[in-house]
Amino acid sequence: MRRACGRGASGQASVEVVALLPLAALIALAIGQLLAAGAARELAGNAAEAGAAALLQGGDPAAAARAALPGWSRERAGVQVAGRRVDVHVRPRVVIPVLAALLEASASADAGPP
Repeated sequence: MRRACGRGASGQASVEVVALLPLAALIALAIGQLLAAGAARELAGNAAEAGAAALLQGGDPAAAARAALPGWSRERAGVQVAGRRVDVHVRPRVVIPVLAALLEASASADAGPP
């Protein structure tokens, strides 16, 4: 005997797909947050190196580090200069504000001996 495939099977598949959509959205947001954290880390490293280079050239390392950052990250960045060391901290954009502190990227660059 052959069984006819009715509406019930296709309806169940639709319900299963709809049930998985929130999980898929959550995974996509998590991947986006990790990519943003990686970008912030890269930006912090570039800015720290720019600050150290400015220090070697006799310029303002904090201003050079901030200038090396794109517009959106300047307001989310902290630059500290201690001697010949430049530290840069960048907080990535986040969907959940609590994650901003957890995903903060830090980088340091040293301009070498005086």
